[in-house]
Amino acid sequence: MYFDPMYFVFSMPAFLFAMYAQWKVSSTFGKYQNVNSSGGFTGEQIARRLLDAEGLFGVTIEATPGELTDHYDPRTKVVRLSESTMYRTSVAAVGVVAHEVGHAIQDATGYAPMRLRTSLVPVAGLGSSLGYILFFAGMFLNFFNLSLIGLLLFSGAAVFAAVTLPVEFNASNRAMRLLVDNGLVTSYDADLARKVLDAAALTYVAGLAQALSQVLYYAMVLSGMRRRDD
Repeated sequence: MYFDPMYFVFSMPAFLFAMYAQWKVSSTFGKYQNVNSSGGFTGEQIARRLLDAEGLFGVTIEATPGELTDHYDPRTKVVRLSESTMYRTSVAAVGVVAHEVGHAIQDATGYAPMRLRTSLVPVAGLGSSLGYILFFAGMFLNFFNLSLIGLLLFSGAAVFAAVTLPVEFNASNRAMRLLVDNGLVTSYDADLARKVLDAAALTYVAGLAQALSQVLYYAMVLSGMRRRDD
């Protein structure tokens, strides 16, 4: 089986960055999970207070298994908190929970990048699976246009990752502002919570880097295919 060493040239830097980002978020969360916030509120209490302060009384809070599996579901209007944040009073838990509430507020206010990201979910999912099939089918059949369609389809993953960045950064900024404005944390607590969210943001940047590295590599392969056909 043929293996192109150029694949490593394109993918390895992004892969290493992703590994670092994952280590950074895990180590930072672990560090500040052991530092209790001065307010003594659990993640669940923080979420409810922030949601109510923004008038989002209809948004519910549920527990979800695992660690750092926290997310907001815009379809059901539910903030799901992991076991590592829902019942904890640490500054790490406070930051993560407030971030998810930030997503709920984005949804309620019709934040455009979030609406765009939500609309791209099925496109990115289909493109990631079907795109590679069409790309390699085109390579096998020596059909350039079929491979080009495949490349465009799985490029949707890179577009999705790019749109995700402003959504996540905005949610973190909202989280910090909400915590301080509602008097739920001290400035010291807020600084520590911000470190957790900044570490988490690296994972989204890494996701974009990996998606772009794949697109660039296969674009190079497709370019070589085109030159051979000329």
